[in-house]
Amino acid sequence: MKDFAAIDFEIANPNHTSVCSVGVVVVRDGIVADSYYSLIHPEPEWYLRRFTQIHGLTDEDTADAPIFPDVWREIEPLIEGLPLVAHNSPFDEGCLKAVFRMYGMDYPDYPFYCTCRASRRVFGKELPNHQLHTVAARCGYNLTNHHHALADAEACAWIAREIL
Repeated sequence: MKDFAAIDFEIANPNHTSVCSVGVVVVRDGIVADSYYSLIHPEPEWYLRRFTQIHGLTDEDTADAPIFPDVWREIEPLIEGLPLVAHNSPFDEGCLKAVFRMYGMDYPDYPFYCTCRASRRVFGKELPNHQLHTVAARCGYNLTNHHHALADAEACAWIAREIL
């Protein structure tokens, strides 16, 4: 796969609508052509401590952040016509569909590909697990800021170029 957009969401609480950050890496002809990161004001607007411990974001970080529709207006032209790739794509696709529904936006039915599933196919039992940082390392990528949406999207893009 040479043309795609890798995407990663972080959420504030167990609600898939509570996206609080997004990272996107656009790959064209196998080369990173663009990237995008934004904090997002989550809905519902509360953070579960367990989620903050994972990604480090709090309500103070996103209090003045734009809402999802405003962020998506910036992302949409970057990814137009591209398939989306995510590590554990059912999660990220689920978040995307949930916030589109919540804001009454028409979902354009983006095609999604999953680097986690691809890793299971390609590497099988060679790896102890198929978590993002493990697969990234196997593909030669050093993921140093795991659970930052842009860092995770960058790792996903690297993996996708290697195994999709």
